[in-house]
Amino acid sequence: MKSKTIFLFICLSLLTVVLFFIDLIVGSVSLPFSDVWAALSGGEVSASTAKIVREIRLLKALVAIFTGAALSVSGLQMQTLFRNPLAGPYVLGISSGASLGVALFILGIPLLGLSNQQWFTSLGIAGAAWLGSAFILIFITSVSNRIKDIMVILILGMMFSSGVSALVQILQYLSHEDALKSYVIWTMGSLGDITASQFYLMLPIILCGLTFAVAATKSLNLLLLGEEYARTMGMNVRRSRQLILISTTLLAGTVTAFCGPIGFVGLAVPHVARMLFRTADHRILLPGSALLGALILLICDLISKSLTLPINTITALLGIPIVVWVVIRNKSI
Repeated sequence: MKSKTIFLFICLSLLTVVLFFIDLIVGSVSLPFSDVWAALSGGEVSASTAKIVREIRLLKALVAIFTGAALSVSGLQMQTLFRNPLAGPYVLGISSGASLGVALFILGIPLLGLSNQQWFTSLGIAGAAWLGSAFILIFITSVSNRIKDIMVILILGMMFSSGVSALVQILQYLSHEDALKSYVIWTMGSLGDITASQFYLMLPIILCGLTFAVAATKSLNLLLLGEEYARTMGMNVRRSRQLILISTTLLAGTVTAFCGPIGFVGLAVPHVARMLFRTADHRILLPGSALLGALILLICDLISKSLTLPINTITALLGIPIVVWVVIRNKSI
């Protein structure tokens, strides 16, 4: 690894640590760094400060780090798999599947008068979203086993996403005002609605998805030159494709289930990583994208808290200029 690349990783890591502590300091009530450090290290600090730092801000900052890493890595995998710079983690309809699950949970089941059922209350928004994402995973995996052309899978994913969106719109049209408001708020995304128990469930799934992504690094490098080239190099394209699809669904599906559909991070961050590291080698791009995603979502969280705006609005405002730049730079798109 070149010394410049190592230097970049060190700088990004230090900046992420700095932003992590700033995220713990900044909020509706600003706290001095000494109190934050005391709360984290078990020093003497007031009970209210310790609760704010340990139970609220620390959890939210950790969610931002792992969510940013998960979305960025899944976006990088999709852009390489489809050889399309405008592909993102939700290109296969994972977000639409999660949205359908949540729409059925919030909007659909109350229309059927089943909202008092015990299984309904125990399922929760996260559970409904994850079931929707899992359904997409099963569908896409079964399709990928029978279709060789990856672009056909992309088109099917887009069409399926459009069909699901139409069903969600029907549910929105028929639903009551309170249920509709709850669903709209979920679509705005949130890093602060996750409890500690939910985070302990979310974390191992994201780590599993990241492990699969690391295992697919060699395959991703081969796929840069196309599936035919990868086959001539002895790669099992079908198995590698399935590994990448499973990894992306675990990462993007889990984030969507617990945080809502957070847009533009997975689409924009891989391009920033390529621009910074000036390489197409996924052995560098994958950890670089994960680190950049964590850093950028910490920045978005800080801006979101300062302006009291949903996280999705901030990621869109930061991500759209990058996507526009990519479109202008790649005139062949």
